[in-house]
Amino acid sequence: MEKYIDDFCNYLALEGKSEKTISAYKLDLEQFYTYIQRFFFFFIVTLPEITVLNIRDFLRYLNEKPDCNRSLARKSAALNSFFKFCKKSGFISNNPMDKIKRPKYEVPLPKCFTEEEVRTLLSIPDTSNRYGVRNKAILETLYSSGLRLSELAGIRLQDIDLKRGLVRVTGKGNKQRIVPLGSYAREAIYNYLKIRPKFAQENSPDLLFLTKSGKAFDTKQLDIILKRYFELVAKAKGYSPHSLRHSFATHLLSRGADLRAIQELLGHSLLSTTEVYTHISMEDIKEAYKKGHPRYKE
Repeated sequence: MEKYIDDFCNYLALEGKSEKTISAYKLDLEQFYTYIQRFFFFFIVTLPEITVLNIRDFLRYLNEKPDCNRSLARKSAALNSFFKFCKKSGFISNNPMDKIKRPKYEVPLPKCFTEEEVRTLLSIPDTSNRYGVRNKAILETLYSSGLRLSELAGIRLQDIDLKRGLVRVTGKGNKQRIVPLGSYAREAIYNYLKIRPKFAQENSPDLLFLTKSGKAFDTKQLDIILKRYFELVAKAKGYSPHSLRHSFATHLLSRGADLRAIQELLGHSLLSTTEVYTHISMEDIKEAYKKGHPRYKE
């Protein structure tokens, strides 16, 4: 079984899945195998011997745990992907997950900044020092383009075209897209590029944003920087770097941008994913109805 799990993880890596996803799926599959193995006593269960009943029993076991919904949905997805891979590879003739009704988990929306909060946030960095100049460019770029942190960290110098106001982004699955940059982001990046040599070392990568030691950022380092600014704007907890991406999409939608255009900007393969991210508050909906419907009355 261990060999099949390793083969599956290698397949996920080739498909461009993140290390975090691969690690989570591997742990889920190992937990599943450990759970069902105890019912086979002295016999080592093989892949073809795993049945629908084994899977249902495992999912029932998970369902009895507190706060299980999210975990149950992810583990179910891991099992489905694994058995689908095994069938495609010829290891098994049937996918037992085909007979399992998979649980759904509604992903909670990240908190969204108001436009006023964003304006305040973007004015906070102290641009009298190089760190403030860099951090302002990071904030402006994230809000201007709606990038994921991993995408921001991966921007190379040659990906930026300030004259045309465009940036080439490498997203999930190594898929590339071109995203526009607003004038504020372009100005902030231009100012940062002038002092970027102060961050760069002899062996620094050709990435746009560098740490104080001239190395590439990882998402955790960016997360720490951003949360420091977020706390100055919004006292309430729960804001994350993804909140800025969510705010980007929500503010575009509330100002009349087309949902499919936002889908392209965010790099979503499915429109339904964009619909989850870009909710509009009921107040916005009512206001749009009030302004647009000819038969509206107070």
